[in-house]
Amino acid sequence: MNGPMHKRALLEGAYDAAVAACKRPETIIAALPPKPAGRVIVIAAGKGAVPMAQAIEAHWPDATGIAVTRTGYGGPLRRIELVEASHPVPDAAGQAAAARCLALAESAGEGDLVLVLLSGGASALLAAPAPPLDLAAKQAVTRALVRSGASIGEINLVRRHLSRIKGGRLAAAAFPADVLTLAVSDVVGDIPEDIGSGPTVGDAGTTADAQAVLARYGIADPGGWSESVKPGDPRLARSRFAVVVRPDDALAAAADFLRAHGYTPEIIEKEATGDARLVARRHARIAVDSCSRGQRTALISGGELTVTVTGSGCGGPNQEYALALAVAIKGLAGVAALAADTDGVDGNRDVAGAYVDGETLDDLEEADIDVATVQANNDAGSALGEIGALFVPGPTLTNVNDLRMILVDP
Repeated sequence: MNGPMHKRALLEGAYDAAVAACKRPETIIAALPPKPAGRVIVIAAGKGAVPMAQAIEAHWPDATGIAVTRTGYGGPLRRIELVEASHPVPDAAGQAAAARCLALAESAGEGDLVLVLLSGGASALLAAPAPPLDLAAKQAVTRALVRSGASIGEINLVRRHLSRIKGGRLAAAAFPADVLTLAVSDVVGDIPEDIGSGPTVGDAGTTADAQAVLARYGIADPGGWSESVKPGDPRLARSRFAVVVRPDDALAAAADFLRAHGYTPEIIEKEATGDARLVARRHARIAVDSCSRGQRTALISGGELTVTVTGSGCGGPNQEYALALAVAIKGLAGVAALAADTDGVDGNRDVAGAYVDGETLDDLEEADIDVATVQANNDAGSALGEIGALFVPGPTLTNVNDLRMILVDP
């Protein structure tokens, strides 16, 4: 293969390698303790819930429990019950599942092990609003936060204080049973209280901190606040937490794949955050500089970008990034990029992201698409879809944040 399709195939191959590196059951099994004398109660939540639960069933066939995942991310389980629910905005199925998870935790006693398997998306999939907050109000505040440009840390801080299960409450419910949480990290810094909004770890944040986030973004206070379980609480004394897969694993696998195909990989940002368009312009400058030096390079970045939604179009942070990058690299021969979320979902669409290169802007103009209008309406997804640039790998059954790769081949 030659030309643009060759680069697109390379980038998609690197993405596949990155995702595969984050779905290794042996990393879960290696983190398990000896089998307890009592029951093994599995509570799995997130987009990777099913493969994580399958690993446990293969290792401990008598384990029981529940696995809650995004609709379409299910799979066969033997003794562990499967529930599919909505993401990123919670629904009644997720609310019912959260109540089941709390009941399972409360049923545990001395000698039992409550094994919590967390992956990206768990915060939305386990919806347990604290009265008087109801599901509709929880959905409204979630939508407002997602559109506001708030970081995932800020969003999860609010979630921890509007919940009966997050912010250490699940582990508190299981006390005095042993609790072990194994997590696939989808957050910058692998911060335990942000992975799934920390249902089994203490949270130093306060209700006042969470209320300040809503005030910062002009979001109405929904009420229903409650304080999270704090570090040092005796009910957390028997709870342990370990990250078994992290975003760095995906970046390393992508780098290895592209190195094997003749590119010198450079991790330009492991934990990129902030506005997707601004980050795209910054990365474009690095690509232009590499191109001017004649370097055959693969510029790789991770992290999680945000978008402040002011329009009514469709898209997500990676699609916004890709479109802004296309503008900045217009006319640059030999430069091509893929920006995608490792869970296969960018924003709230079943699109992971998009592929762009130095000719993308010309393609948009030939299709009579005005980029400035598209960006003003947050409609990158529609525009890139018109020219066949969207990347739709389907459910990946994992989530370790964004993966952005720019090939520079002068």
